[in-house]
Parts: sequence; C-alpha cells; structure tokens
Amino acid sequence: MAYVPPQRRGGGDPKEETEGKGGGKHGYNDDARDNGNGDRFERDNDKGKGRKGSGKQNGGYNDYGGGGGQDRRFQDDSNGNKDWTKRQDGRRNNQGVAEKTELETFGEKKEQSTAGIDFDKYDAIPVQVSGKDTDFYKVISRFSEAKLTDSLFDNLRRCGYDRPTPVQKHSVPIVTGGRDVMACAQTGSGKTCAFMLPCLESLLRSGPPTFASRGRPKAMPCALVLAPTRELAVQIHLESCKFAFATGIRCSIVYGGADMREQRMELERGCDVLVATPGRLTDMAERGNVSLELIQFFILDEADRMLDMGFEPQVRQIVQSTGMSSKSKFPRQSMMFSATFAREVQSMASDFLNDYIFITVGRVGAAAETVAQSVIYAGDVQQKSHALTRVIKENCPAGQLAIVFVETKRAADQLELELHNAGNSVTAIHGDRTQQERESALHAFKTGENPVLVATDVAARGLDIPNVALVVNFDMPKQLDDYVHRIGRTGRAGRRGTAVAFVNERCGYLPELADLLKNAKQEIPMWFDELIQSRSNNNRFKTAKEANKFGGQDLRKETDKTINDRPVAPKANAPARVGDFGNTGVEDAW
Repeated sequence: MAYVPPQRRGGGDPKEETEGKGGGKHGYNDDARDNGNGDRFERDNDKGKGRKGSGKQNGGYNDYGGGGGQDRRFQDDSNGNKDWTKRQDGRRNNQGVAEKTELETFGEKKEQSTAGIDFDKYDAIPVQVSGKDTDFYKVISRFSEAKLTDSLFDNLRRCGYDRPTPVQKHSVPIVTGGRDVMACAQTGSGKTCAFMLPCLESLLRSGPPTFASRGRPKAMPCALVLAPTRELAVQIHLESCKFAFATGIRCSIVYGGADMREQRMELERGCDVLVATPGRLTDMAERGNVSLELIQFFILDEADRMLDMGFEPQVRQIVQSTGMSSKSKFPRQSMMFSATFAREVQSMASDFLNDYIFITVGRVGAAAETVAQSVIYAGDVQQKSHALTRVIKENCPAGQLAIVFVETKRAADQLELELHNAGNSVTAIHGDRTQQERESALHAFKTGENPVLVATDVAARGLDIPNVALVVNFDMPKQLDDYVHRIGRTGRAGRRGTAVAFVNERCGYLPELADLLKNAKQEIPMWFDELIQSRSNNNRFKTAKEANKFGGQDLRKETDKTINDRPVAPKANAPARVGDFGNTGVEDAW
C-alpha cells in the first residue's frame, strides 16, 4: 500500500518544534536486515599474524600499536580471566537465549566497491594534535598496525573496512594508550569507529570486571555512550554490535519511546557497553535498573549538542550523581567527538575530560570538500517550493536519496503534504511522530520506496544513510553548526554529494556561511556578496584565511604553555597496499 502522510489519516495538528531534550516519548528500531542464507565471509588464513590477543603487557604499549608509555589497564585479573562470556552479571549462556548469527548481525555480504570514494583526498586531509606527551602515540596507517585482538580485527573485515580515516588513525592509538580525547572531525569521517574500536579493544585486553551485584542481576556496563537523539543512539548500537560480534562483549541500548520493561529485561541478561539517550538513562538509573559504578569509558557523541543549554544539566547529573566509576579498578577514560566544538562548549567539555589530547581533523566546523555546496535566493515559501522541485530533479538521480530540512515540525508536515499532493514519493520524520510512524518513514526512505525525506534536525546528526545524494536546507537553521551537521548527511566517507541552501536576508550568519563556502573551495555567486553587504556593514565580513584551515583550536594553549601542537603531515596519493588489510571494501566502513 502506498505511503500516506499521517496528517492525511485523520491526525491532529502538530505541535511547534520542541524536540531534542529529555527522554521524550518517541524512538525507533532499525530492523531492515537482509535475510539471505549461506556463509558470508572467508576467514583470514593468516589469523593473528602481527596482532596481539589477550595476555599480560610487557613494558609500554608499542606492542599494541599504541605508542609509548605505561598502559594502566592491560593487566590480568587475579584469576587470569579475560573471557567476557563468563562475566557474572546475569548473562545466560546456552540457556535458551540465542545470540544473533553472523548473517543477522552483518546482513548479506554486499558488493565491495570504491566507486565515488576519493582515498587520495582522505589521505591528504591535514591533522593537528595538541596536548601533553603527544609524541608517545604512534599514528597507524593500516588497521593491522593497531595489532587488535583477533575477534575484533575479524569483525572489521566483516564490516568491509579498508584503511582507517584520519580521525581513526590518531584516536585508536591514543585511546588504547589510556588518554582522554576531544576530537573534532568533519561529518562523515568515521567518528563512531574512532571511539568504539579502541574502547572495545581496551576492554578485550583488560578482561571483564570481577565485581558482581548481589541479588537480582543489575546491569553494570563498563562503557557508556551518550547520544543526543534516539535515531543516532540506535545507529551507534547497531555498529557497536557489529564490532563486538563473537567477542563476548554485550552491547545494549536504552532510549525513550520504547517499552522500559523490555529494555530492563534485556539489560538484566548482561550489559558491557551501553548506548543511551540522557533522559531514559537518568530514569533507569534513578529506578535502580542500571548502575554506572563500573564505567571505564565514558563517551559523548555529538558532544557539542549534548552539552548545550538543553543537555548539559542531564550529562552533569549522570556523571556526578550516579556514582559513575566509583567501583571500577581502572580510572575512567572520557572521549568527546563531534564535527563542531564552539568555544563555550569546549570550555564546558573540559570539565568532563582529564589531561586530554585534542585532535583536529580537517576544518573544525566544516563539511567535507566532497560536498558540492550552492546557495539559491528564495524570499518566501512559495519561491522555495518552486525551487525545490527543480533542485531535486536536477541533483537526485534515480536510485539516490534526498533529505529536505525544515525548521519546525509543523513545516515538515506541511511540506510533506504539499509534495505528496503534487505526486512526489515523499515521507517525513520529526519528534511528534509516533515510534511506528518514524520506523515506517525511515524504512520507506532507506529502501528507496520514498526517496525524498522531509526532516527536522532530529535527522541532522550522526545518521549514516547510504545513497543520500542531495541535502536541501529548505529552512536555514538558527546556527551555522547545525548547517554543517545537516549537509553532512551527504558526501560521507569521501563520497560525493550535493547540498543546496535556500537563503534570504533573514539568515543571521551570512558572512560566516560565505567563509565556510570559501574554505570548502565552493563558488560564491555575486548576488550573495551583495546580500551580505545589504544586511550588514562590510567590516562584519571576515575574509577566509589560510590560518583557519582547522577552524578551531585547543583553548588550553591560551593559558597553558606546555600544551604543544603536533601537526601531522598528510600523505598525498598514498597507494593502497594489497595484502595489508584491504585495498577494497568500504561500503560499510564509516
């Protein structure tokens, strides 16, 4: 049956935009998996070569690809146990609770293709690392150099990962080396893998905790990932389950909009890595359903939004009022990842990090150069609507997807209805849609049944949907950072995409937008400069400078002279080496 917008099914008027805070009441589960049969992967005949599994650490952690220094966490437990399947926390091994198969976890093996991916540009992206003792950590150029535990390394192969992206090259050795990290990297640059891979590797090396709660099993995860939206949390969880497959580490998720009883029962079966939204986690922690006392890794994804005026109090409550890490034998490591870090947010973020290393990849607060950006003048809604049809027709070929961003939930409903009545295959997602409606909309979009998605900023951050060729800012967001995150839904992992913005005099950051376009080497029409001049004085327009290559800097350098920069020279045109873990296979790599 053809998709029909909810407002055509007798629904009431939507409320004004208020999404993104607290636990909320909506969410979704992505169950769109292939259900084929047969063996999916060939095993590595050279399994274990050049890599370390479990066992004691000798000296520094050069043996693990982590640079130099003393690794505080790679020591055997008193009983020598490093088998996570035997953790005493309620997990039911071989007791009627079947684990997902390889096929269920990874889906059908896809044709591996590097089409549309410019590896040379990825290798040429500049990187800057600042902090104390940064020279101790050796940058990896291939995943094999990280000398990962066998099971984790095999899972990277199953995912089709090729060479690591710039942020992964630096974060993996630094995190496995025991340091906190604040990382700014362009959207679509592989940040999820950059924090989850070293987190899981460190847990596998250290082994499970011996502490167990008494009485009724209580979830006591060792790693916590907080995400600002339910959709992003689900995506992180799905990727985490792939990385953790057959390692013995169990990944769980809690978020608003789903049945709390089912989530609680799932946690009681065992939870080592927990992905959560702040509202639901706070609720479950207050009810005693989950304990954060054994947390070894605390990760904030899209950290700038998590620590804005809406989320900072909840994050502080989770960190300071739940006994986080109080019973862990290891000091807690914290990581913060995002594409943008405003000065104020970076200052607040330092309250959660200890002696951290600041990684800047490419331009902080910029989109990848693989996104072709353009601006179109549209003074009112009617002009926007006429231009939208033409833009989609010209920039979204058959088999590709387009996302149209609007500012409010009401606008999303209205534009979806307008496009639907005009005969377009369109769907919409926003915070007032029910869980079932959101599931249906996203499934219809991902499968191409409805190749145009109208969305509010609920879909702007972190979501990695293949084949998104076009992003349209029908309504410009209130902040430039949100513009960056929106257009980051296309042009991911080196692929090419198109972003079109409908602008007029009401946009409050036209000069800054012009800077961003110039830094990304995009063509700026003459009328856009005239629009800026008509709205503000010429002296408010900041010219783009080469010094802004990274966009943001480590604020600690202003007061602490011991914080040093370690610029990393990019390797342009670096060839892929056959036999050294991959020169193909990037479909799911990012």
